[in-house]
Amino acid sequence: MAKELGRISKPAAKQFTRKRKLYLVPLLFSWNSAPEGYVTKLDTYWQQVEEHIANLEAKAGKVGRVYHESITAAGEEGLKVLEKLSPASYHIVRSKCQDGAQLEATEDKELAEESMDWERHLLMGFMSVRIAKVVSEFFAEASRKRYEYIAHRIDETLKGNEAAVLFIWEGHRVQFPRDIEVFMVAPPMLDEIRRWLRDQPADEPEESQK
Repeated sequence: MAKELGRISKPAAKQFTRKRKLYLVPLLFSWNSAPEGYVTKLDTYWQQVEEHIANLEAKAGKVGRVYHESITAAGEEGLKVLEKLSPASYHIVRSKCQDGAQLEATEDKELAEESMDWERHLLMGFMSVRIAKVVSEFFAEASRKRYEYIAHRIDETLKGNEAAVLFIWEGHRVQFPRDIEVFMVAPPMLDEIRRWLRDQPADEPEESQK
């Protein structure tokens, strides 16, 4: 089970040397018509994420590898894609890479695209109950394969005693290997954003609910 950063008790010095470490960052996005208040909260969130990762590095180990949802290429190629996909997390990832970390290819392109295609069909609605059930089953299966691939990529690239950071949607279903100690990066602004999203009217843009 992931540990929230603010709830980690001060460990013995040798505790963190026994396992691989993964700092798990909930991936949040903005959208074109996002209210100024939400954008401000999001800016604060990413500032706090950066601070909390630095705190974890001081306690548990420096980030040597970076994994990011939807990124299918490593190194500079992956960074170019990430800059367009998520400028906020890109800023942190670029900083870690400049400090010696390696951005890994985290996803399989075909699996990621298949999962997102089925999800888009579900969000569109306007289908019978029978068809909706079939689409839901295809989406569940595609998502399962996608998350299994992400877990496999982390397992095969994260070496013993290394620390890494993973940026991924909060609702993910990745099952991490048992020898990887996972720490949830949950800054104070995360709860505030969750409350803000819950309080939005049902007809708010789809992006605001992600």
